[in-house]
This record gives sequence, structure tokens and C-alpha cells, in this order.
Amino acid sequence: MTAGYPVRTSQRRQEEDGVRDEEQEKTRQDFGAAVNMTAAELERWLGSDESEEVGDKKSGESTGHASGRRIVELLRTKRDDLTDSDYEHMRKVVGYVHRHLAQRPGGDVEDSRWRYSLMNWGHDPLGK
Repeated sequence: MTAGYPVRTSQRRQEEDGVRDEEQEKTRQDFGAAVNMTAAELERWLGSDESEEVGDKKSGESTGHASGRRIVELLRTKRDDLTDSDYEHMRKVVGYVHRHLAQRPGGDVEDSRWRYSLMNWGHDPLGK
């Protein structure tokens, strides 16, 4: 014990790192399933008028549009270079996509704000 705290043993550290590696792998898999657009497709989409017309715009750029730019960066980042903040954003994206998919409107969604919003988050419900 150091200053009233137990010293982390190397075995415990290895166990914690193993759990962390498993959590990160699950996050990457979930993110890969939720984001079905490539970095190039998403970047091209984010440059469109339709992309900029949807979403909550508290500070000019919508939350989804800003997230899309971050997703492009994540898709281009090597696994070993991902940070805790990157994994946090990946989990946020997965949650948003799952929630939004559950709110699918009836009828044709091809030109819907619902689809455009999802596409800002890297998921084209009519895609792959």
C-alpha cells in the first residue's frame, strides 16, 4: 500500500488492459456495423447542401455534421492511434445510429430529413 492505496500489481494491470482491449474491440466492431459509409463517401456527403440542411444547429454547424467530420477522421485513423476520446465518440455514434434507426418514418425515406441526418452520422439506411 502506498498512501493508503493498494499498489497495482503487474498481473492486475495486465487483467485491466485485457478488459480494456476487449471493450475497445467491441466498440470498433459496433462502430463498423453502425457506420456503413466509407470516409470518401461521407466526406462527399458532408459537402452537399442536403447534409448542411439537417440537424440541430446551436452554433452554426449541426451536431451531426460536426460528428460526421470526426467520423471521417476516425475512419482514417489507424487502430493503434485511436485515443480514449475517439472510442468515446465511436460509442456516441453507435448510440445515435441505433436510436435514430428505431424512429424510421413510414413511406419513402430516400429524400427524407431522417435519412440525411443518419448519413451525417455515417449511416446510409439505404446503403450497404
